Amino acid sequence: MRRALIVVDVQKDFCEGGSIPVKGGTDRARAIAEMVQNSAGSEYAHIVATRDHHIDPGDHFSDHPDYQNSFPVHCVASSEGSAFHPNFAPAAASGAVDEVFYKGAHSASKSGFEGSTADGTPLADWLHARSVSDVDVVGIATDHCVKATALDGAKAGFAVRVLLDYTAGVATDTTDHAIKELRQAGVALTGTPVVID
Repeated sequence: MRRALIVVDVQKDFCEGGSIPVKGGTDRARAIAEMVQNSAGSEYAHIVATRDHHIDPGDHFSDHPDYQNSFPVHCVASSEGSAFHPNFAPAAASGAVDEVFYKGAHSASKSGFEGSTADGTPLADWLHARSVSDVDVVGIATDHCVKATALDGAKAGFAVRVLLDYTAGVATDTTDHAIKELRQAGVALTGTPVVID
């Protein structure tokens, strides 16, 4: 068994002060950074991160968002808001994160498994090439991109676990629904979801 950690979208726009902030995101960014630095080279064979990286995502950006499929402008490629949150950025830059996968240039793209490296390698291919069988998923937001990444990981044949102590959800009802969906898909869950309504 080779296990990898996938850190989902710990970016400025998804934390307090960003364009679509998730309450608790800043604290989760700090907790995830500590976990990454403590786990590098031990529990995980590889640690990767995903980033929303929008160029022209069509109706994913909206002046009248429904906050399910459409959202205010966020994580525009090369913008300040698309950068890793300062609480997480040093861990990402320290060498503990092996690769970054960019998603959503021209689509909504919630799942990290829709992302690819700068040279175009998809996340699933990258993990399979390194004989990874199991993945842990953490990040922002539990009820959106974390959920989508975990579900797609299971579809891609990985044994998936979501570490809820290291996620932040947008709202209690949508997070509860996401947890039900994950359980039904056979995704393992540990910890308690962080949701600050």
